[in-house]
Amino acid sequence: SYHVVDYDMRTGKVRSRCTAQGYSDESAWARGQAWGIYGYTMCYRYTRQLKYLEQAEAAYEFVCTHPNLPEDLIPYWDFDAPDLSSGEPKDASAAAITASALLELSTYVTERDSSHYYYDQAEKMLEMLSSSAYKAGDTKYAFLLHSVGHMPRGGEVDASIIYADYYYLEALIRFKRLQEKRSILANL
Repeated sequence: SYHVVDYDMRTGKVRSRCTAQGYSDESAWARGQAWGIYGYTMCYRYTRQLKYLEQAEAAYEFVCTHPNLPEDLIPYWDFDAPDLSSGEPKDASAAAITASALLELSTYVTERDSSHYYYDQAEKMLEMLSSSAYKAGDTKYAFLLHSVGHMPRGGEVDASIIYADYYYLEALIRFKRLQEKRSILANL
């Protein structure tokens, strides 16, 4: 998924595609992938058009089968960054966004196995994010550690960022609501 697509206003044709915060324009920036899963799930919520549900599932299939996804399901900042084994930072914000999206996605798919799979994956991500490896505790005025804002510019690298905390809390609320057999959406 691209971060930015620039269209010609007169013709509607694509002029350029870029991934400003990823390793390269053609790489798989982890938070971009997460927002794709989240966004297509949300599009399905509002339109009920199957193409959005299928795209959300395809986006997660790409993530969960990517050979560079760590066992703890917290992705590196970019799936295609070089030298992932030598200490490239992980992005807790990407995992928090994905977990929240998967919980919602689990309520829309009709195949029981898929529904359980998305729910279980989200639960594993939340367990890891809630562990001492990622939880800030008393060390910062934040909930999560180890997110990446803008690696190419060196901004917010291995940091706590507000949207990681937002989606983490949203995912925890959604998880609790599902356990209580309630809608994940607060107004329902």
